Amino acid sequence: MGKVYTPSDLIADDIDAYLVAHQHKSLLRFITCGSVDDGKSTLIGRLLYDSKMIFEDQLAALEADSRRVGTQGGAIDFALLVDGLAAEREQGITIDVAYRFFATDKRKFIVADTPGHEQYTRNMVTGASTAEAAIILIDARKGVLTQTRRHAYLVSLLGIRHIVLAVNKMDLIGWDQPRYDAIVSDFRAFADQIGLSVFTPIPISGLGGDNIASQSVDTPWFKGPILMDWLETIQVEDDLQAKPFRMPVQWVNRPNLDFRGFSGLIASGVVKPGDRVRVLPSGQESTIDRIVTLPDDLPQAVAGQSVTLTLCDEIDISRGDLIVAAAAPCPVAGQFEATVVWLDEDPLPPGRAYLLKIGTRTVGASVTEIKHRVNVNTLERTAAKRLALNEIGLVNLSLDQPVPFETYADNRELGGFILIDRISNRTVGAGMLNFALRRADNIHWQHTDVTKQSRAALKSQRGQVVWLTGLSGAGKSTIANLVEKRLHALGRHTYLLDGDNVRHGLNKNLGFTEEDRVENIRRVAEVAKLMVDAGLIVLTAFISPFRAERRMAREILEDGEFIEVFVDTPLAVAEARDVKGLYAKARAGQLKNFTGIDSPYEAPEAPELRIDTTSMSPVEAAERIVEWLEGQENDYTI
Repeated sequence: MGKVYTPSDLIADDIDAYLVAHQHKSLLRFITCGSVDDGKSTLIGRLLYDSKMIFEDQLAALEADSRRVGTQGGAIDFALLVDGLAAEREQGITIDVAYRFFATDKRKFIVADTPGHEQYTRNMVTGASTAEAAIILIDARKGVLTQTRRHAYLVSLLGIRHIVLAVNKMDLIGWDQPRYDAIVSDFRAFADQIGLSVFTPIPISGLGGDNIASQSVDTPWFKGPILMDWLETIQVEDDLQAKPFRMPVQWVNRPNLDFRGFSGLIASGVVKPGDRVRVLPSGQESTIDRIVTLPDDLPQAVAGQSVTLTLCDEIDISRGDLIVAAAAPCPVAGQFEATVVWLDEDPLPPGRAYLLKIGTRTVGASVTEIKHRVNVNTLERTAAKRLALNEIGLVNLSLDQPVPFETYADNRELGGFILIDRISNRTVGAGMLNFALRRADNIHWQHTDVTKQSRAALKSQRGQVVWLTGLSGAGKSTIANLVEKRLHALGRHTYLLDGDNVRHGLNKNLGFTEEDRVENIRRVAEVAKLMVDAGLIVLTAFISPFRAERRMAREILEDGEFIEVFVDTPLAVAEARDVKGLYAKARAGQLKNFTGIDSPYEAPEAPELRIDTTSMSPVEAAERIVEWLEGQENDYTI
């Protein structure tokens, strides 16, 4: 049967020595994936059982649960060690990502059991995002299935290069070697298409433990490694240590006036005192003075270690900066092609502003174009205007400031990112940078001698945007027109951007889908920004139904330049007016995606002004806005 894995005898003989040895073991993170019922949870349960990482009370509970809800006729059901959710036990499937820890004498492990169903693709991506190795399981009776190919594609996409193809349940086909060889050949043909050129096939039985912790007597024809040997011996740390030094700054450590260090996890490479380093994106250079840890300084530090570095020079470094080898710096860019996995129930529309977190740095970002969507089952690429939950797409990405980066293929830490909703702060997408767009290198900001302040001073006013938002029929255009007339009479320089008017020219190519509405407001916001730069008071009258786009318009302007005016009119009142007959068309199904009927309106949460049109006439509302503008304290009083 070969060797059997047991806890070190040091546990019983010398617990202190065991703890010291355990502390210095390397850690391997891996995932199990594959089709539903291929035996992922059973395999992990078997690994925990064979590595003796189950306490006696857990074993007793497992035996009781196996008799009560198990699927093995009263024998131990190892899957129950992992399928902790009640819904999973009832359905016999894995829904969430379950993480488990175990260890052998040679290495520590964190394994993620990922769900097989397509609707849980985001869960699988979450589990695989930190994994260094993957075990792709195949039921020997079924062979390579669609879900097998999908998970293999995701494993390839996420940059996992250490892979086992575990052909499971071999005992149920009588350890048929020709069948095993055919499955491996079938998988290899698909793997070649997606770039998985190297993988290790192993015939196993998760339930019986064959070729997992010990060699099976039923596979004398198999000469490869058993699974535990493979897990214990693959080298992953050396991959990162061979790359140039990179460390994102997570924390500026200032315990007192005499110490200033920069703390973080080394993403790649090796660093020693005396090494020349560069700080990105600023480009400043210095030399490593000390590598500070407890209890003593280190002569060198490597990828995977968390350390505090001190430098020989006083230079400005903040959280989110990247310390790199001066001789091998990484590029800095603000526009990219990227692959995005969408994780949110609300779809991704191009143009919407999000936060992007890459390494320890967070910046503003938007998807400017969805180039195509990838069908993970067939690898087919199709045109798309949005990405829905669990969909994967190739996109162009624009950031509001350049960031240091490496492609995901070269460095997962510096090439992987998440997208965060600016309002709810929930993670809505995960992505991988493929390369920087060359157009960013060819476009530069041209300096002009006449400034925004000098243009505004010439007009004796401050450039601002008065952004009127509300339902169709609320009276936005009427009120905006009255405000502009009043300001014009006061000698102010103004311009009115009206929702209908801009669709005759600037936005004539846009419809009324959510994606087109997002782009409509993005363009208007950029035009308004240019007009503010010219020193004008800009009035806009747009439904602008989504908070995210109004917030984007606010954030591209300076503080105090964006005044949000909520023209608050109940839906029933706005519909009763129905000056343009639009509500009637929407109710009749002749007008799709109409705000208030079959498309939502997200009311402002903290507008500068709220106009209640049920108690205030348009003239009174206009006077209220002008009074508010006159009362503002700014450089050029209206």
